[in-house]
Amino acid sequence: MSLALDPAAQDLLFREARTANTFTDDPVTDDQIEAIYDLVKYGPTSMNQQPLRIVLVRSAEARERLGEHMSEGNRKKTAAAPLVAVLAADNEFHEELPSQFPHFPQAKSLFAERAVRERSAKLNALLQVGYFIIGVRAAGLAAGPMTGFDAEGIDKEFFSDGEHSVLVVVNIGRPGENAWFTRSPRLAYAQVVTTV
Repeated sequence: MSLALDPAAQDLLFREARTANTFTDDPVTDDQIEAIYDLVKYGPTSMNQQPLRIVLVRSAEARERLGEHMSEGNRKKTAAAPLVAVLAADNEFHEELPSQFPHFPQAKSLFAERAVRERSAKLNALLQVGYFIIGVRAAGLAAGPMTGFDAEGIDKEFFSDGEHSVLVVVNIGRPGENAWFTRSPRLAYAQVVTTV
């Protein structure tokens, strides 16, 4: 094969990995999440923006507040998952650029216009969302990413500063009973790739 990653790792991260809909009661620790972050923070973003922000929803009170904004089909899953992460884009990421990107002093001025900044924050944070999900899988856990929610409600509830935009809510844990739906088909190479 042309891949450097061994087949077992390929299966863990991609072929056998699935979106979990149920979870066991096994806890997901802060150490596990820190290890995941310490791995996936190396994934590339444009100009090293790193706009992803993560809120870990652990308390029953916070879980209830989040559940009020989830779509009906996602409420039970969110309530039952060992850990829920709210992944958002920091629309003021440019404030961190001088320290994160010292060899590019004009970087901050490139994002002076809010619309440009928000577009870039969303794109790059979504890249980091993908890295985060792969990182959860690399830790031997399952992720259940969801976009069925009231984004405005979650932003107000968890990001009252108005500087963040929720992108995805991810349930995290070990897969439980009947965790998987039937796998949906994937497009073939020839349907996706063209050469010019």
